[in-house]
Amino acid sequence: MTEQIAPSAPGTPAPAPSPLPDAPPPVAPDPSGKDRRVLRAVMRWTAAVAVFAAVGSAAAYGITRMDRSDVPGLATASDGRWAYPVLTAAPLPTGSPGPFAEGNTAGAHYADLRALLLPAPEGATADRGLRGTDGWLKTETFLAEYEEESERDELRHKVVDAGLRHIAARGWTTPDGTHTRIYLLQFGTAAVVDDLHTMQLAPYDGPGYAVRGTETVEPDEDFPEAAESDDVLTSVYAESEPYGGEQVREAYLGAGDVLAVVLQSRAGGADDVPFQQTVALQTRLLL
Repeated sequence: MTEQIAPSAPGTPAPAPSPLPDAPPPVAPDPSGKDRRVLRAVMRWTAAVAVFAAVGSAAAYGITRMDRSDVPGLATASDGRWAYPVLTAAPLPTGSPGPFAEGNTAGAHYADLRALLLPAPEGATADRGLRGTDGWLKTETFLAEYEEESERDELRHKVVDAGLRHIAARGWTTPDGTHTRIYLLQFGTAAVVDDLHTMQLAPYDGPGYAVRGTETVEPDEDFPEAAESDDVLTSVYAESEPYGGEQVREAYLGAGDVLAVVLQSRAGGADDVPFQQTVALQTRLLL
């Protein structure tokens, strides 16, 4: 923007003109030979500094115009997120509302439950044991995730009595050894899922049933709110140190008539970023 200069106030006398010199300025004496050598040296250094300044400015401008990955030593390290394929919402039968649409008081998912499962990320090896028959998993396969036989029997009775309709599942192992399992259990109404989630499987202070291989499991206080949804009941837990051969992370999601269970385990510790990413994406697919 062009700077505006304020006009002089009325009545302010104009500045007096600079007086003309009475005599020509004195002429500098002709430098001696030694003085000329010093002068040339100063001029050479001044020119060199100007060149370096110009080159430095150009280099700095070039770096600011490049991506960090283009500059050796400045490439941004991966934060641990996995590369998932592009996700699309499962198609609804014509005229069917979404699970959280006004008027869908049962919170019913009319889309195929198998289409609501998060796909495996790039480079992962599929867990064939979770494919089931035509994509439907036996209840016993899901219950095998839990440690104690007595608890498995108790949980079996609870989900059957609550009207369990289907279980769809998917699992995979990534190159770093992280094993992920996702189970979607569909019931008759959202009210049933709310009770199972809040009162049975996922109380605030810890999971209602111990997953196989876990010791002390506590609420994951570092799980970001941005990864959750207001429409989905979300409870997340992490096995605290010292854990055994591997650490387990757990998430229980109540989304309408679907109860989702997300489990991740890894020897030496299950990283939090892939777990948060997986839970967030599975949540979005259930909306």
